[in-house]
Amino acid sequence: MAAPRGNEAHTIRPERRRARRSVLAGLAAFGALGAAGCTRVASASGEGGDLLERLRAQGVVRLGIAGEVPFGYIDRDGRLTGEAPELARAIFGRLGVDRVQPVPTEFGSLIPGLNAQQFDVVAAGMYVTPDRCEQVIFADPDYQMPDAFIVRKGNPLGLRTYADALRRHAKIATGTGYAQIQHAVEAGFKENDLVIVPDQVAGLNAVESGRVDLFTATAVTARMVARGSAKAESTKPFVALVDGRPKVDGGAFAFRPTETRLRDAFNTELHKLRRSGELYRILRPFGFTEAEMTTLTAKELCRR
Repeated sequence: MAAPRGNEAHTIRPERRRARRSVLAGLAAFGALGAAGCTRVASASGEGGDLLERLRAQGVVRLGIAGEVPFGYIDRDGRLTGEAPELARAIFGRLGVDRVQPVPTEFGSLIPGLNAQQFDVVAAGMYVTPDRCEQVIFADPDYQMPDAFIVRKGNPLGLRTYADALRRHAKIATGTGYAQIQHAVEAGFKENDLVIVPDQVAGLNAVESGRVDLFTATAVTARMVARGSAKAESTKPFVALVDGRPKVDGGAFAFRPTETRLRDAFNTELHKLRRSGELYRILRPFGFTEAEMTTLTAKELCRR
């Protein structure tokens, strides 16, 4: 997931967003839940917070999601799914909270919404970054992620890294707020020259129509979005260079800074799932591979 930056002067509005329609339809189906989620939850009290105890009493946890495949979204049948919601079901079930309730919002509103107590936890595969660590506390990452491109079938320009794209003067697109904005700029692209699109489906459409040469995203997003396309394909994953060093990002659940007890209990169950192999079994249906499992910690990512 993305770092909150990016110039949107070159926004594309594609005519057709077939895959996105199902997500939007699902979000509409959950409109009532989303509205309900906008009511404030009670604020924490006591050192470390008491949210876990209150969630157990309520029997439900409110998840902030951003409608992004495969991280957290509503499917065609109106069901909440994605790697983060499915993992939330498993972990919160172990913690004595039987139900999860989606609160859909824009990605950029997840942290403000969490801290405004509109939901209990961010379950959107959010990257752990130093800037975000100043606003929320993170569980340890449940995955790590390199980048990949969506390119036209056969990859006619031979675009496999940002250096390739820069050398070929490729027209590059990425999503609003994506971390790949920084990755492309670090490689030598000017931020104003990047084409910023609303989401990954818009990026796929831009590549298919020839309006851009590539769309850059997380490797799992590129794989999932391009797999049904007759005109585009995803490239092999690669690690971007930031400040001259390889940078692999990790995505995790986010909590309000006062709720350390809940975060710590979540981490305990996450580590159990990781050791048993159950974590990979939960994430695999959403396009994750064993190479994207990780032992990174939130502590080390917050220090980068």
